[in-house]
Amino acid sequence: MDGLAVLSWGLNACGWFFIAYSVLINTSFLVLTLLAVADFWAYLRRVDFAAYDETFSEPLTPGISILMPAYNESAGIVESVQAMTALRYPDFEVVVIDDGSKDDTSEQLIAAFDMVEVPIVVPTDIATKGQVTATYLSRRGANNVLLVRKTNGGKADALNVGINAARKQLVCMVDADSLLDPDALLHVSRPFADDPERVMASGGVVRVANGSRISRGRVTKVRMPNRWLPRIQVVEYLRAFLIGRTGWSRIGGLLIISGAFGVFRKDVLLQLGGLATDCIGEDAELVVRLHRWIGDNDLDGRVVFVAEPVAWTEAPEDRAVLRKQRRRWHRGLTEILSKHRGMVLRPRYGMVGMVSMPWFVAFELMAPFVEVFGVAFLAVALVLLSVDALGLTHLQLVNQDVIWVLLATSLLYAVVLTLAALVIEELSFRRYRGLRDLAIAVWASLEENIGYRQVNAWWRMGGSLEAWRGTKHDWGDMQRRGLGKT
Repeated sequence: MDGLAVLSWGLNACGWFFIAYSVLINTSFLVLTLLAVADFWAYLRRVDFAAYDETFSEPLTPGISILMPAYNESAGIVESVQAMTALRYPDFEVVVIDDGSKDDTSEQLIAAFDMVEVPIVVPTDIATKGQVTATYLSRRGANNVLLVRKTNGGKADALNVGINAARKQLVCMVDADSLLDPDALLHVSRPFADDPERVMASGGVVRVANGSRISRGRVTKVRMPNRWLPRIQVVEYLRAFLIGRTGWSRIGGLLIISGAFGVFRKDVLLQLGGLATDCIGEDAELVVRLHRWIGDNDLDGRVVFVAEPVAWTEAPEDRAVLRKQRRRWHRGLTEILSKHRGMVLRPRYGMVGMVSMPWFVAFELMAPFVEVFGVAFLAVALVLLSVDALGLTHLQLVNQDVIWVLLATSLLYAVVLTLAALVIEELSFRRYRGLRDLAIAVWASLEENIGYRQVNAWWRMGGSLEAWRGTKHDWGDMQRRGLGKT
């Protein structure tokens, strides 16, 4: 076999590898889609009998402490806290933890909620790095807004201070730039009422609020963003939550609860020692550590996802900010899977150890590497096809069928799955109404695959490399415009 023949064989073998990988990852998403459809069908059948109004008036409903870590969030902190105080739930408090902000985050809250400094002693059940410098209570309403000011220690440290300060049975962690739907707590807390012994954590949907109309801390009219970067993220979020997390929750393999909206039993958080301060993806790491704790102690515990409660967040509209966010997310995933690699393929951790974690290693951790090299292969293959067309070699180096099959399995298959997420959204919750928004969403599902997906894979690959090299991480500034502001 001459050199060109060996090269041809190698190139075509690489092509079939990328095809096989695309088929496997997209087929796994198809399975998750079918599981999600089954879950939404069950949801639609029981929603009329859920009796959320009875839950709202039930005096024995477990109380919830809403924790909002804030660092330089003055652009939207008042609107976010206003939305929290107006939630429909019988017993809750809002705890804002100012993690040493350099802007006027605390001053805005103190003025907006008529807060007064009070000498509250925050327990130290969970060890923290930052020191509490002052505590304030609102003199409005039921005095259920607490502001804790502390020296900077990072988001995880701020949440640990919030857990220590929380006075309720359940703890809800929400990003300071997020807005919750009025009934969000009623929905996300329902699993704890239905199965109080086994349910230890639950998570809700996070959606992109860019482009929507917001008034008094409420999303009053949901619209698709006009800008291309946030509208693609709308599609990403729909696919991740309505298909990915719903499907995993259905089979008991939910590995991630978004830090933007998750509820935990406080007693469990104290047992776990709070959030890890040495990991970038502290929210996801907490859930994985919870699964590990359940398995190590042979407990019958559940972590569930509820598709109805919604937290609205501001997605990055600047490419540089989005790059830092995605590198940070993937670095966090890399650190988590490395830290808990001992759970992989261990039966004691159930579905999480035997299915979820191997899947995340193969199709989340490694996916950007495969995609980047797949794009490079496709570029080389197209050049070689051009060479073959000019008759410059006596042997066709790349089989044209390989190229077309690769494009079909990696792009067309992915588009179909994204459209499936849009169909599920349209048939179940219908947050986006009107042909205009539907058309924009469909276009975004196509637009995502032309440049954005490939660049995103490059960013994510960089995050993994940062983690493996152990380089110092730069969080960067979100540069938020503030929800509802133009």
